[in-house]
Amino acid sequence: MFENQPKGLYALALANTGERFGYYTMIAVFALFLRANFGLDPGTAGLIYSSFLGLVYFLPFVGGIMADKFGFGKMVTLGIGIMFIGYLFLSIPLGGGTLAFVCMLAALLFISFGTGLFKGNLQVMVGNLYDSPELSSKRDSAFSIFYMAINIGALFAPTAAVKIKEYAENSLGFSGNDAYHFSFAVACLSLVLSMLIYFIFRYTFKHVEGGSRDKDQAVAEEELSPADTKARIVALCLVFAVVVFFWMAFHQNGLSLTYFADEFTQRSASGVQSMPFDVVNLVMIVFIVYALFAFFGSKTGKGKGISALVIVAAIGVLIYKYMSLDGEAINVSAPIFQQFNPFYVVALTPVSMAIFASLAKKGKEPSAPRKIAYGMLVAAAGFGVMLLGSIGLPSPDAQKTAGDLGMFVSPNWLIGTYLVLTFGELLLSPMGISFVSKVAPPKYKGMMMGGWFVATAIGNLLVMVGGYLWGPLPLWMVWSVFITLCMLSAIFMFAIMKKLEKVC
Repeated sequence: MFENQPKGLYALALANTGERFGYYTMIAVFALFLRANFGLDPGTAGLIYSSFLGLVYFLPFVGGIMADKFGFGKMVTLGIGIMFIGYLFLSIPLGGGTLAFVCMLAALLFISFGTGLFKGNLQVMVGNLYDSPELSSKRDSAFSIFYMAINIGALFAPTAAVKIKEYAENSLGFSGNDAYHFSFAVACLSLVLSMLIYFIFRYTFKHVEGGSRDKDQAVAEEELSPADTKARIVALCLVFAVVVFFWMAFHQNGLSLTYFADEFTQRSASGVQSMPFDVVNLVMIVFIVYALFAFFGSKTGKGKGISALVIVAAIGVLIYKYMSLDGEAINVSAPIFQQFNPFYVVALTPVSMAIFASLAKKGKEPSAPRKIAYGMLVAAAGFGVMLLGSIGLPSPDAQKTAGDLGMFVSPNWLIGTYLVLTFGELLLSPMGISFVSKVAPPKYKGMMMGGWFVATAIGNLLVMVGGYLWGPLPLWMVWSVFITLCMLSAIFMFAIMKKLEKVC
């Protein structure tokens, strides 16, 4: 899985891990901070939150256009600096007055613009590592590894944000509102770590940073005819149109699926059922998965021995954690389900890479566009799991009226749904980014990668559809809407498959 990859991939991936850990740590508590510190109503807090997310995913388009002119490395470096200023502003406790509110808004602008310069252009640089013929076949696997690195940061961020806030409040004696700033400070420090990784190991990827006078890029541009350029841009725009509906459905994990967790899922768990809600147990499972792959992939007795020890140690920790359970039920809060998606991404990435590597050896690996189409089908299946789990349940409005007398289902329905949706995500997101980096005309690489994030931004804005559907409608009807959208998107992808595969 990790063999024969350029060193630059790991440097860029680790730099992104640090940045994403800080971002998700901040995001985990930011909405709560807005309401607690400034006394905002849920609607106003939601407007600020969603507007920030929209800018985070839209501004990579602007950053990409700038990078096409000035170079990817310059924009990434500038983006890191601008993000640092934003996180630094958020880290300073200024109270809940007008000055604090203005500084918070300024911080969000700095973070979103810095992210716009950093996020997409860093991914373009990853793709540029694989432009040479000897590495081109490893492009999809590289983006899978890169995507896994993002989710390593996301896996630990929610727990880190909550624990750090609690420590500042309970052990250091800070007020509840001021304690939030400690979580933001962690985001700031995480970005510093990202900076250090980026600049220390810059020598491994400096050759793909690009620039206005990049000779290799100029040659590539000359070789691509206007007709080919148009065909590639059209193909990418068609993929972007499908991506909108995937993210609209997938990011229901933060809206309608969270509503389901809050209103219809059992609120406590005990015994084995409680084990998945402890992030330490999830990390042990990740260790076991990777150690198993290392064990069967190792050609030396030493390698197999180390892998076996890791497996035994991880299993030992899981047994210890199970034996330490005191029989009391733990509370299961709705936000905790958010950890399952990054966990599945990290744990399943080597599985998906192994499957596609096996297919590649047989000459049967599907193209990136075909993987995206399959991802839409899998996403539809994920909401199919929710439909099955919702059979017999009342509408959300009826459930709210019933209160504690309502009907509640096992959390396994949601855990299973996240598993299926993550399979779809692994087929679509890293493969889509890989497709953009491969197909985008050289002089428009930054802009086209930005276009991917614009599509993601639009999908995020359309997530609100789930909120409007939630209420009087039966649950099966709510999930059917997303099943239908995913199925229609898959059918559309298969209908234009020849056009898409022609430019691959």
